[in-house]
Amino acid sequence: MARGKLRIYLGAAPGVGKTYAMLSEAHRRAERGTDCVVAFVEHHDRPRTEVMLHGLEQVPRRELAYRGAPFTEMDVDAVLRRAPAVALVDELAHTNVPGSRNAKRWQDVEELLAAGIDVVSTVNIQHLESLGDVVESITGVRQRETVPDEVVRRADQIELVDMSPEALRRRMAHGNVYRPDKVDAALSHYFRPGNLTALRELALLWVADRVDEYLNEYRSAHRVSAIWGSRERIVVGLTGGPEGRTLVRRAARLAEKGAGGEVLAVYISRSDGLTAASPKELAVQRTLVEDLGGTFHHVVGDDIPAALLDFARGVNATQIVLGVSRRRSWQYVFGPGVGATVARDSGPDLDVHLITHGQAGKGRGLPAARGARLGRSRVVAGWLVGVLGPLLFTWLLTSVVPDVGLANDMLLFLTLTVAAALLGGLLPALASAVVGSLLLNWFFSPPAHTLTIADPQNIVAIAVFVGVAVAVASVVDLAARRTDQAARARAESEILSFLAGHVLRGETSLDALLERVRETFGMESVALLERESDVAPWTRAGSVGPRPCAVPDEADVDVPVGDRMALALSGRVLPAADRRVLAAFAAQAAVVVDRRRLQEEADRAEELAEGNRIRTALLAAVSHDLRTPLAGIKAAVTSLRSDDVEWSEQDRAELLEAIEDGADRLDHLVGNLLDMSRLQTGTVTPIIRETDLDEVIPMALGGVPEDSVDLDIPETLPMVDVDRGLLERSVANVVENAVKYSPPGQRVLVSASAVADRVEVRVVDRGPGVPDEAKPRIFEPFQRHGDAPRGNGVGLGLAVALGFAEAIGGSLHAEDTPGGGLTMVLAVRRAAGREGAVR
Repeated sequence: MARGKLRIYLGAAPGVGKTYAMLSEAHRRAERGTDCVVAFVEHHDRPRTEVMLHGLEQVPRRELAYRGAPFTEMDVDAVLRRAPAVALVDELAHTNVPGSRNAKRWQDVEELLAAGIDVVSTVNIQHLESLGDVVESITGVRQRETVPDEVVRRADQIELVDMSPEALRRRMAHGNVYRPDKVDAALSHYFRPGNLTALRELALLWVADRVDEYLNEYRSAHRVSAIWGSRERIVVGLTGGPEGRTLVRRAARLAEKGAGGEVLAVYISRSDGLTAASPKELAVQRTLVEDLGGTFHHVVGDDIPAALLDFARGVNATQIVLGVSRRRSWQYVFGPGVGATVARDSGPDLDVHLITHGQAGKGRGLPAARGARLGRSRVVAGWLVGVLGPLLFTWLLTSVVPDVGLANDMLLFLTLTVAAALLGGLLPALASAVVGSLLLNWFFSPPAHTLTIADPQNIVAIAVFVGVAVAVASVVDLAARRTDQAARARAESEILSFLAGHVLRGETSLDALLERVRETFGMESVALLERESDVAPWTRAGSVGPRPCAVPDEADVDVPVGDRMALALSGRVLPAADRRVLAAFAAQAAVVVDRRRLQEEADRAEELAEGNRIRTALLAAVSHDLRTPLAGIKAAVTSLRSDDVEWSEQDRAELLEAIEDGADRLDHLVGNLLDMSRLQTGTVTPIIRETDLDEVIPMALGGVPEDSVDLDIPETLPMVDVDRGLLERSVANVVENAVKYSPPGQRVLVSASAVADRVEVRVVDRGPGVPDEAKPRIFEPFQRHGDAPRGNGVGLGLAVALGFAEAIGGSLHAEDTPGGGLTMVLAVRRAAGREGAVR
């Protein structure tokens, strides 16, 4: 006997609707003639779930007594005797009452599968055994009922039932999950948005892992040898050099190898500004990254390898792409370089790719800027050269190579002073000049070993030496400070250029702007605070990063924006020079908030204007179109009740027929008005199921004369995923509209055909047609085309048809009929893997 198949609905959290989905599947199978029974389903007093049990055969449960209380469990023997084709078994991780046939319900399911019975079951992600510790760390609740992962992994089908945390919390608040007395506690503890988001991510990752297993099985069975990568997040380290374009393109190709790969390009500048990057080249590379679907980030950090690794781990990257160093061979004596350091410190969680390029080994095109803040190591080196260097030269000149001459001695000491200035700046150079002059006077200027200078020329020479040393040191230090200022100005200009581009592109994402502030200044968190008045409490308009500030006083740096808004940053204290750029960010953040609010107000105004237009049109429809059939009904009823006229049977029949026609017209008009109201308020909730078109379309033709439509629905047509009721109403409105505008004696053709992943229903008429410029308008509410008489309707038929088509994931558009007329094309989704030929 063949083993049964197991299908599992995996819930991201309790209450997402996995039992409801399982029962919907059971109804679908039962409608197609499958022998399906309910072995055990717990509705937990949820009305909608309980209703879904109606119409399904339920196997009686087995009653057990435990500690003096009665319990019911699935009767495995009864299900085996019934031997259905499909059995529904809820709560796969459930622990059976002691005395049951098996300790766990999944063991009961294993027996049913072994007997050749297909099983449809449910389980939540938190009940998987391997995730117990993770779920406990997230929610603080230890799951006592678990199911081995292998049991779920062996399922033939796993379908994830998911719902956003906000929607699930609304469902709970409405009482659709727990009883009202338990809702508040649940929302405050287990069902917090953070918990639900984490559980949702766990479910998605677990299912993605199962998809990888399916993929590996498929590759093995079909002997597929090519590499099929999975989703990757790739960080590209840019230096501002021309090789950056090569790195970005290579990273994009790496990302394309896996489904959903993401590229994040990052440029890390030192705290003293852009030291070795071309702003023009960085702008080109930023555009290239964005064109390839990636994102560009600018991060400040003095330790470039550490900053790059921190960024990569912060964004959960899986790979880092770097270029081979541009340094020349001799420069490696100063250290291994960024690429080698990143590769060494990346650890096992990050793959590092070193990409060759045309600039490798050619040196940097731009010299590194030497700022006034030269770094501790360089300052120490400058002091060592400036103080110890003259002492070493003195020993060499007195012991190893004596009698070189005072002029040569001065030139050698001057060389040390210049070296000290280049390394450590002004102070080490001045110290070198003082020490050198004293040593020259003591050891090399007669009389030796005294501070007395006998020859006046030597006095002038030593004075010139000190002056030249001080001048050289001052010039070098001034050049370094000017370079620092230029580098900082360049960094500020690039940041301001980004802000200008942000404004010109009309980007309104406050979180993205605040994240850019956090990355640029290397802060822990950034928050935009606002208040309604000077005494009102502060509220956050937006924030990024952990533990954002609630009031400006908590911030390490706060920048006021007007009287009622402030940008608050925490993480470190910024120098005063950075506040000018930070003020520009703060002003832009305020503009983004104002723009967003103006857009919201404009959207509300547009909704109100649309509502006013609809109400005006509705009043016009009620005052005219609805009064016409009412007037006809009232006239016919008044005539029938009149005692002044003796009506014949034929006259009475005509008057009754007029009343019936008027009532039908009223019913149709009111139905369309109600449908339009549901669409406007967003209360249309489709129930999508696999459906045969030949079961729906004939039902939609009930409102038109029998001899007015030709139907062409092939028997081999695939099934479609639709809501049957909404599809029927949509087709009915389109067909009625086509019949209305068709010439007398001309029949409307309704045909269907499969096209790629959809099925198209075409309603073809030979009427007057519609010009191309008017085609979009015929789908607007309360619109009639041409000179259609007012009594023919309120102009809602096609608007309702379009709304219902879009509600079920389809589309509706108009085309010209060859030879004259109009063809309405209604496209719906094709059911996966189900063909009409096997129905």
